[in-house]
Amino acid sequence: MTSPSSWPWTLLLAGLVALALLAVSGCAVWRIGQAGDLARRSEPLQHTPARPALRLLIVGDSTAVGTGASAPQASLAGWLAREYPRLRIDNRARDGATFAEVAEQLGGQERHDLVLVQAGGNDVIRLRNMDSVAADIERVLVLAKARADRVILMPAGNVGNAPFFDPPVSWWMSSRARTLHELVREAVQRHGAVYVNLYKEKAEDPFAQQPGLNAVDGLHPSDAGYRVWFTELMTQAALAPLLAPAR
Repeated sequence: MTSPSSWPWTLLLAGLVALALLAVSGCAVWRIGQAGDLARRSEPLQHTPARPALRLLIVGDSTAVGTGASAPQASLAGWLAREYPRLRIDNRARDGATFAEVAEQLGGQERHDLVLVQAGGNDVIRLRNMDSVAADIERVLVLAKARADRVILMPAGNVGNAPFFDPPVSWWMSSRARTLHELVREAVQRHGAVYVNLYKEKAEDPFAQQPGLNAVDGLHPSDAGYRVWFTELMTQAALAPLLAPAR
C-alpha cells in the first residue's frame, strides 16, 4: 500500500509517464514509423578478408547495426572496414537490444583482438531500472573480457538531444542518459576496459547543432553522424596503433 508521504513522488512519476505517452501519441508517431522502417532495412556489416590481420567482434543495438545509415558501408563498422581492409569484423548486433541482450550476443569461446560494445540507448528509452542496467553492464564486461583483452564500450550519446524527443520528455531522457554514462564510466574502470564518451550537453552536442548528423527518424545517426562517431572512436580509444596491421 502506498504511504501518504510517497504520494507526491507517485503523482510526479505518473505525470512524467503521461507526458511521455502524449509525446509518443502526438507528433512523434511519424518518427516511430520512420525508426521502424530504418530498422527493417538495416543490416549489420560483416567483413571477412581472405587473410585478416586482426579480428574485431561488434555487439550491441541498432547503433552497432548501423541503423540510419544509407548502407552498411556507411555505418561505424563500415568505416572501420573501409579504413582497415584486413580487419575481420564479426557483427552480432541487433536492433532493439538492451545491455541484457548484448550479454547474449557474447556467447561462445572464440577469441578476438578487440570487442566493441555499442549499447545503452534502449536501456534509457525503455525506462529500464538503472540498478538492473548496472548489473547487465557488469555482466557484459566480464563476458567481453573473456573474448578479447581489449574491450571498448561506446554507448549512444545524450539521447535527450535527439530530435525524436521534445521537452519535457527530452529532459527526462537526458537525465537517464547521463546516469547510464556514469554507470559505464565506473564499470570500465573496474574492468580495465575503454570508454568512448559521446555524451554532451545540448549546447556542445554536434547532433543537436547540426541536423544533418541525424537520420530521418530523428533518433539514429545519419551517414555523416556515423562518420563523427568513427572519429570519436579512433581518437578516444587511440585505435590507430592497434589497428595499423590491418591497413
